[in-house]
Amino acid sequence: MSDAQPYTVQVVVDSAEPHPLADWWAEALGWEVEPQDEGFIRSMIDQGFASEADTTHHKGALVWASGAAIRHPEGLDRAPRILFQQVPEPKTVKNRIHLDLRSTAEPGLAERDRLLGLGATEIGSGTQGPQVAWVVLQDPEGNELCLPVPPPAG
Repeated sequence: MSDAQPYTVQVVVDSAEPHPLADWWAEALGWEVEPQDEGFIRSMIDQGFASEADTTHHKGALVWASGAAIRHPEGLDRAPRILFQQVPEPKTVKNRIHLDLRSTAEPGLAERDRLLGLGATEIGSGTQGPQVAWVVLQDPEGNELCLPVPPPAG
């Protein structure tokens, strides 16, 4: 057995616009956007550790331009934090990792329709045997996610 301490994980999603994407995912998952401390940000600028160029305003608040995070409403012991990190390059290919959304509710098409109404795009579907089915969606920046749906009748 290794002497290394076990890690926890944070999921990081590259993003062109991290604050709106964090808002979208928080709404999609029923999670919370982590608040950012305007006083702390302002103090970092005042002390010369950051500049105004490192910040932006989102929903009327001063925030770090480089990222926004969301977390499960029951805390980090319930699910890992998701950080949306600003990157300069656009997404160009399929993600090598994606989120599978899971719920205790029976899969239904209403949830797919809700996510489509929030701005997701349906790009595919799949099945595994007669009882497991899913749709593949993309968030507003093109990141893939899978959502369980009822299996096709037949």
